[in-house]
Amino acid sequence: QVQVVESGGGLVQPGGSLRLSCAASGRMFSFNAMGWYRQAPGKQRELVASLTSSSTNYADSVKGRFTISRGNARNTVYLQMNSLKPEDTAVYYCNAANPGERSYWGQGTQVTVSS
Repeated sequence: QVQVVESGGGLVQPGGSLRLSCAASGRMFSFNAMGWYRQAPGKQRELVASLTSSSTNYADSVKGRFTISRGNARNTVYLQMNSLKPEDTAVYYCNAANPGERSYWGQGTQVTVSS
């Protein structure tokens, strides 16, 4: 049974940094794609950043500020968030997927950017 667990959220001042971590357990092989999504109150869930073995993709709103990377352990991924803005406030979700298969979601971690 696959479980996806995020950590690292919290309260940070504008201009600050946070690093989110995600680990997907219960699968023998690596997921082809892992990514981060976020959902702010009253808004739809949106892609923040994703990566596969061959490509990395970022939302325009976070380019140059956020960096997604894989960890050394299988099925781990990080999101380094710098120069945070109040509009980055949201629940951040990790997703793990393979083509043609169901995808898996974590429970989410709250990121609040406020002075």
